[in-house]
Amino acid sequence: MPSLLPAVFFGHGNPMNALSRNPYTEAWAELGRTITRPKAILSISAHWFVPQTGVTVSTAPATIHDFGGFPRELYAVQYPAPGDPELARRVQKLLAPTPVTLDETWGLDHGTWSVLRHAYPQADIPVVQLSIDESKPAGFHFEIGERLAPLREEGVLIAGSGNLVHNLRAFAWGRSGVQPYDWAVRFEQEARARILAADHKALVQYQSLGRDALLAIPTPDHYLPLLYVLATRQPRDAATFPVDGVDGGSVSMLAVKVAPDGQSRHHDLHP
Repeated sequence: MPSLLPAVFFGHGNPMNALSRNPYTEAWAELGRTITRPKAILSISAHWFVPQTGVTVSTAPATIHDFGGFPRELYAVQYPAPGDPELARRVQKLLAPTPVTLDETWGLDHGTWSVLRHAYPQADIPVVQLSIDESKPAGFHFEIGERLAPLREEGVLIAGSGNLVHNLRAFAWGRSGVQPYDWAVRFEQEARARILAADHKALVQYQSLGRDALLAIPTPDHYLPLLYVLATRQPRDAATFPVDGVDGGSVSMLAVKVAPDGQSRHHDLHP
């Protein structure tokens, strides 16, 4: 039986994590050291949220600084990982008949490189990004994830990047040591329980989970990458939470790893 790579959802949080050494980024680095080295990475980032499904096909994807108002040093960060046009075309084939654009204009946005520069600091593993079609419902994205699952047997690390709870209006900007909001804690606890139970239907229909879900997910962009990862789950997989914590009261840094049970019981890290 072919080796099955994990699929991982990263809570990426503040772009400044790209430059920081903190419990979250140290845990990302440890994940990179303990996961079997992939031959390529397929990243689904909250920050490529557009009205179509596209995949990057450049051999040298640009480092995109898709934010404003941060220190100059953050804009100087480069993550010069190569692309992988062959993987891009493989994704296009797996997702047929859904139209998938081979995109040469997008690169790697901070949802991807802010995490990968800690997990794979040498930037020597090819990376391809898949866009999130903002015009489609959550069920569409879960189905796309199911079709991508064979890549896990082909040496490809499927990495979703967003945040389970992501409410910037409630975020405690400029304040440290802020306790998580009660609704953020309750929703994360419920989501964890449903992930462990493989209750994917409820997670796809998250808007039916009540007021806490609506506060935690005011817009779907940061939540949907989780569905891609969960959709790749196989019968022998377990789900674990190698990173946790809440930043600014309203941004969950939870990571979710889907991997064969023997892989999942080791190396899990909690800041």
